[in-house]
Amino acid sequence: MKYFFLLFLGLLLGAGRAHAQDFVYEPKNPSFGGGNTFNYSWLLSSAQSQNKIEDPSASRNNQNTDPLSEFQNNLNRQILSLLTTRFVNSQFGNGGEIREGSYNIGSYQIQVTPSGSGVSILITDTTTGGQTTVTIPNTP
Repeated sequence: MKYFFLLFLGLLLGAGRAHAQDFVYEPKNPSFGGGNTFNYSWLLSSAQSQNKIEDPSASRNNQNTDPLSEFQNNLNRQILSLLTTRFVNSQFGNGGEIREGSYNIGSYQIQVTPSGSGVSILITDTTTGGQTTVTIPNTP
């Protein structure tokens, strides 16, 4: 009983010294209005590190790489780059003459035709059917 009385007396005397303060809500996420914008990168990296779901198309693209296909694509890019350089040089006076006609390079068909304003080049991808037209103007 003596301890109960001392405990009660201690609580009674200690209650007068207790101070309270107001709780203030401060949002952390800047998307929910009022949040600190500097928290955005931390929240995004935290969410990405917890994400366990993988994109199925991303893993599929990495597994289907064929070295021969990559070699053919690189070769096509280099040939197209060389032709582009020759076309531009011929129009601006730094290279040889480009003859009009049709060229087949890999899966690309290139049609070169002179026009009144310069040279028109039609590039067709025979596998997809996509076409691109480039006009190189005459030098003034």
